[in-house]
Amino acid sequence: MTSGESATIAVLAGGVGAARFLRGLLRVRKATDVTAIVNVGDDFTLHGLNISPDLDTVTYTLADQINPETGWGRAGETWRVLTELGRLGGQDWFKLGDLDLALHLFRTQRRSEGASLSQVTAEIAASFGLELTLLPVSDDAIATRITPAEPDGAAEIDFQEYFVAHQHGIAVSSIRFAGIDTAKPAPSVLDALKDAETVVVAPSNPFVSISPVVGVPQVREMLASRREHVVAVSPIVSGASIKGPAGAMMSELGHEPSVVGVARLYAGFASTLVIDHADAVLAGEVAQAGMTPVVTDTIMADPKRAASLARTTLEAASARGIT
Repeated sequence: MTSGESATIAVLAGGVGAARFLRGLLRVRKATDVTAIVNVGDDFTLHGLNISPDLDTVTYTLADQINPETGWGRAGETWRVLTELGRLGGQDWFKLGDLDLALHLFRTQRRSEGASLSQVTAEIAASFGLELTLLPVSDDAIATRITPAEPDGAAEIDFQEYFVAHQHGIAVSSIRFAGIDTAKPAPSVLDALKDAETVVVAPSNPFVSISPVVGVPQVREMLASRREHVVAVSPIVSGASIKGPAGAMMSELGHEPSVVGVARLYAGFASTLVIDHADAVLAGEVAQAGMTPVVTDTIMADPKRAASLARTTLEAASARGIT
């Protein structure tokens, strides 16, 4: 890095926690220095439309258009289409507002015209005035499939059926990412990971947000080769996730639901784990699991605290001589 040049940052992202972390990060670093590499495992097709929930949550959050009450969808949304669809007897379990539908219509149109997901994502990001680089981890289809723990031998269900229709209230016995073995990293993904001064694993669900990113061929290998440059933020505080099913999933899938369990999952490709003050007593065990612990406030209750977490995360990298 030459004198006066900003350090570039790549962030592995998925869902609300990652979106909030990125919002904080953009308060302390220039957007043009940041690349977000986003999970596509929960992408799906509904009403014939291509829907990318994690990409959209990141987009809406960074554009200050996220619904503050739900953490997903657009602020100031209207629901005339969904209401009429329900009246007609159509599927209305996945809540798509009118503004949200317009974005999905545009994405579907562009995909039908031959544009890749990464091309459409760049167009959408630009339309919202975003200056960071927003990338799907792959342009290829990856589908997160959940096998419920009960009844025994239950059939796989789509992630959105588990997460939305069942409100992630059923136990999980296994998770599979259909298509991931043959998926290719989207253009620029590997270069972003290779060239970044720091790679951050955002506080996202390790299983359904980070695994379908890291599991894309060549991505884990690239991360492992740059392990000393990779810093993760734990999504688990005091044995539970702040939002979503990460803590429960850890227990159901046989992992310790703690920052120690997170360290054991990430140690192969990340060198540092940022944990909350509430888990400071476990710092020694995190170190034994192979990651350097950094203790701070990880609860992103507002954008200011998210910015503080982002700053501390980057300082943790700097302390290791990374930036």
